[in-house]
Amino acid sequence: MLKCSALIMSACLLSACTSAVGQQTTAANGEPVAGGTVRIGTTSDLTPALVFSGTKASEQTLTGLVYDTLVSYPADSLDPQPRLAENWEVSPDGLTLTLELRKNVTFHDGRPFTSKDVEFSLQTYSDPAYAGQLARVAQLITKYDTSDPHRIVLELEDRANNIFDLFSIVPIIDKNSFDQWVNGEEYIGTGAFEFVVWYPGSRIEFEANKEYWDGAPAVNGAELLVIPDQQTQFSQLRSGQLDLLADALPRDIKAVEDSPTFNVVTTQGTGSMVYAGANVTAPGLEDPRVRQAISLAVDRDRIVKEVYQDRARATSLPWPEYSPAYEPSADAPQRDVALAKKLIDQVGSIPTITISYGSNSLEHQDIAQIISANLAELGIETKLEPVEYTTMISQLRNGSFPGLWVLGHGFAQYNPATLVTSAFPFNSIKNSSNFSHDAYAADVQRSWRTTDPNSTSALDAYKDLNKHLLEQSFVIELASPDSEFITSGNLHGIGWSKRGELDLSDVYFTQ
Repeated sequence: MLKCSALIMSACLLSACTSAVGQQTTAANGEPVAGGTVRIGTTSDLTPALVFSGTKASEQTLTGLVYDTLVSYPADSLDPQPRLAENWEVSPDGLTLTLELRKNVTFHDGRPFTSKDVEFSLQTYSDPAYAGQLARVAQLITKYDTSDPHRIVLELEDRANNIFDLFSIVPIIDKNSFDQWVNGEEYIGTGAFEFVVWYPGSRIEFEANKEYWDGAPAVNGAELLVIPDQQTQFSQLRSGQLDLLADALPRDIKAVEDSPTFNVVTTQGTGSMVYAGANVTAPGLEDPRVRQAISLAVDRDRIVKEVYQDRARATSLPWPEYSPAYEPSADAPQRDVALAKKLIDQVGSIPTITISYGSNSLEHQDIAQIISANLAELGIETKLEPVEYTTMISQLRNGSFPGLWVLGHGFAQYNPATLVTSAFPFNSIKNSSNFSHDAYAADVQRSWRTTDPNSTSALDAYKDLNKHLLEQSFVIELASPDSEFITSGNLHGIGWSKRGELDLSDVYFTQ
């Protein structure tokens, strides 16, 4: 009797599971419906002080939903497209920019958008206190003419070939509520979704902006749910408790890529990279030969295969293949343990090296373990140190890592000068590795001031930058993962910015 009951129960469970899958498949292929709330899972909570930096999915989701930028870039180019700026003119010397602003745009509280808001946003972003990684670019603006509410004229102290990168990244914020911004209490923009409330450690709620200048979203709203454990996130997606994973594991993506009940979305053009940084002032890492040896010893092919399930490309330089700075002959990482040992022998005894990684990232944990095993082959002892993500970003900004660290970086998808003038790991003035090098700084300036980022002189500057990056190895590139996320099969129309922010303005559900 017990055996019979067990068989009946098993059959019922199988039937229920099959029925649920069938319902999900039907919904994925169903008719569009209005309404619904997009539930997004992320591992890290919002950090108000880092909203401008966009270092985590939580900050990027907030800016992508709530705010607009002056221009946007298509996924496949750096040809700026109108957003809040409808058209623009650049003077022949590149020092004056006139932007014509869109009329009849309002903030979520009903206040009209004007040129004064552009001035406030760019000036605020330029303040290093707010962690905007392109602050150095914004600081080039020396004068703002806002006499016309629908036009702004900017004057620069010097030419910069990435000024439109800045315009595509800086969110246009509301000056009247900025005191609440810094406390995480209020975020008022002109975007497709309005901020409702943030419950720290739990979730952020958004509702659709029915008065959005580019058309009201079809869904009612969105929720960003903080779920620190990536395995739990995936389970909740599969059970229907989530609609989208902002930071899914490659193995989970691989598990559902052929399933009709889920969508795997590739965010082309967003240039994701994973790297090992080196604090060049930390004991054992001062000598570039040690850093070169680490780069030679790291088994990138193993990282690509085991950690990223072959959904990545091994790299030794930070550029995506479509970047003008990409050099196929230079970006050809080869593991050479014998040469790495020779370099270590030249230096002598190496103290124990700490390898830090985000405590909520299984990917980075696995990479840190592989690097540790690789360095053991060189006779270098390591200490693995999991660190809470917000603390890691603080260490990244302040250059206070005790040794090596594993993280991801962006900005290589923009004009090459943006990475080396702006990104925390690479900034030639102040970077996370405490690396200072006159020739590197000079070549950064060459890459930045050249009017045409695709010119011969610019390409020559990029080659010199690549030599510095390989010889100094203060940033050790590891892999370029495929930029992907998972959604439920009945969620459609997702877009993204060049930066990787979610664009839900055109999403809809089917049933």
